[in-house]
Amino acid sequence: MSTYSDIDFSKYLFHDVVKLPKKYYVHDFTKGPDKSPTEFSIGRYDEDRKGMYESELFDGRRTLHVGIDIGGPVGTSVRAFYEGVVFNQDYLPDDGDYGNVIILEHKFNGKKLWSLYGHLDSKSIEHLEIGQNVMGGQILGWFGDKAENGGWEPHLHFQISLEKPTNCDMPGVVDPRHREEALKKYPDPRLVLGDLY
Repeated sequence: MSTYSDIDFSKYLFHDVVKLPKKYYVHDFTKGPDKSPTEFSIGRYDEDRKGMYESELFDGRRTLHVGIDIGGPVGTSVRAFYEGVVFNQDYLPDDGDYGNVIILEHKFNGKKLWSLYGHLDSKSIEHLEIGQNVMGGQILGWFGDKAENGGWEPHLHFQISLEKPTNCDMPGVVDPRHREEALKKYPDPRLVLGDLY
């Protein structure tokens, strides 16, 4: 799994986006809400989460999760997984949306990749500027609370894209009928995050 679309990820050193303890919970959202018994948790990639996305944003059809969620306390630090440039940042306030979100652009031997960090707090988009260089491991932001992160329990939605975003957004949840196409555009984040589950 270390090679994807001509990028050999095994040749690069990546940083943790969130410092996780040794023990954390891996959710199963395929049957609906799943409360974590531990402070930190992981929500899986390529998981069909029927009944989880009820706001108008999801049109009643988008249920397939194409990122990885890392749950934890409000204020948990979020770091860049690799060096890059701030491609875009914004506040997306709709119910169920990302709230405060940052997208970075990265280069791997001439190939570009974009990473999205969603559900952050408002300070996260106040200290960076579009076009600013960031180092791998640099703090980008912090987990936001429900009032500012789209109405979700505190967590980071992390996603990677081989397709250049047209704005400060990527669909974190897609229609399962479009699964094959979506997984090609938005590959498994464990390529850069490591074997979280």
